[in-house]
Amino acid sequence: MGRATGSTARYLGFLFPMAFLLYVNHAWLPVGATTQELLRGFTATPDPTASSFQPLLHNPNGTFSLGFLRNGSSQLALAIVHVPSSEPVWLANPTRWARWSKPTELFFNGSLVLSDPHTGVLWSTRTDGDRLLILDNGNLQIQKLDGSGSVLWQSFDSPSDTLLENQNFTVQMYLVSSNGLYSMRLGDDFIGLYAEFKAGLDQVYWRHRAMEERGHIVDGNGSIYARISPNGFLGMYQTETAPIDVQAFKTFQRPISGIRRVRLESDGNLRGYYWYDSKWVSDFEAIDEECELPNACGSYGLCLPGGGCRCLDNRREYSSGGCFPQESGDFCNVRGENDAINYWVLRRAGVELPFKELMGFEQMGSLEECESSCKSNCSCWGTVFHNVSGFCYAVDYPISTLVSFGDGSKIGYFKVRKIKEEKKRGVGVAGGVALLVGAVLIFVGVAGFGTYRMWRRKKTGHGIFMEEQGLSHDSYRELLRSSSFGAVELCKR
Repeated sequence: MGRATGSTARYLGFLFPMAFLLYVNHAWLPVGATTQELLRGFTATPDPTASSFQPLLHNPNGTFSLGFLRNGSSQLALAIVHVPSSEPVWLANPTRWARWSKPTELFFNGSLVLSDPHTGVLWSTRTDGDRLLILDNGNLQIQKLDGSGSVLWQSFDSPSDTLLENQNFTVQMYLVSSNGLYSMRLGDDFIGLYAEFKAGLDQVYWRHRAMEERGHIVDGNGSIYARISPNGFLGMYQTETAPIDVQAFKTFQRPISGIRRVRLESDGNLRGYYWYDSKWVSDFEAIDEECELPNACGSYGLCLPGGGCRCLDNRREYSSGGCFPQESGDFCNVRGENDAINYWVLRRAGVELPFKELMGFEQMGSLEECESSCKSNCSCWGTVFHNVSGFCYAVDYPISTLVSFGDGSKIGYFKVRKIKEEKKRGVGVAGGVALLVGAVLIFVGVAGFGTYRMWRRKKTGHGIFMEEQGLSHDSYRELLRSSSFGAVELCKR
């Protein structure tokens, strides 16, 4: 009995340090350390010495890593990074950045939670899991350790701006560009790209409808989903039997050794890449003409096919970002002095909307009728009228890029806010007047002072001597009174 008790004590003495080490390995990570699995009790805070990315968890082959990604000097995002390229492929909360400081904390208590004491919980998976790990395909999962291996949450179900190979993209999901201006969503039978030119209004600017060549959409058989195939295409599916559409990449049916991905870029284009020889190689572009991008030349810009950007207003020189300040909202309840409408009108012939086939239109009898419909509508920013067809396209959002068209049969009518322009002009005029008045006053003062000095010199002959020596009349009298001056001997020569 004594020997058994001693053996038990030795066994427990060995077990407890091992359990403690196992807990430390998962619950706290020293600077620069990573692991392939995180268990309940894990916590981490930003390391001030990390320059761009602080890894916390990696997948078995080391291709992907979860950690803190720096944004500037003071912000961070929880991100999954493709390690060989240092490119983020997933962000936990792209619209809300945390602070890169010690109060910010990531912890796993069944839910993966990013928080700080000032703002509270910034992001959470809202789960009750047991472990966190990254699969070799880049999918971050929270699993239950109850023998079933059930997945409670995964990053593949909430993408940010990127889809990875074999990641299903469903009608409940959307991609959002890093600047938040563009999104990708699925319809009943198409993939669409949308621009949020105005709050609450999404304008579709690219649409790819399923060709249904290999399979057909069956009503009642579930929604469609999209997926990047290792064989080099973006496919749309309703079931796993056959794709209903295949959008081929350049490497279609060509084997490659690296992984594939597509990303919704900050210019609004959807591009595909594959990893090869230490770099991402471009393999697909949804929009291959620059002028067909939703805002290639900025606000009130004019895109010339193959010829760069200009301004709709010929008097302005184009600069990167647009020709007039980027506005928002509409013209409702926006009035100037004396209740005057606070905009001016810019007209331009030979212009076209870059995605007019995806916009609504009305057929009207004349250009005047088309323009009048916009003038009387405070939510309208402009129109493009086709003289030949009579189609009138209304633009219900701030004017972005237009496309140059060969002849004058397509005429644009655009409203431009003049609030900022008038203020700048008023400030400029006021400043010019103030400078002119100041210059006149200075001139009069200098001239008057010079005249006074000449008059004084003529009145007192010795004044010239004193002023040339830098002495005033008062200082000269003080000099006469001084004892040192009385000791000066005067003599004739």
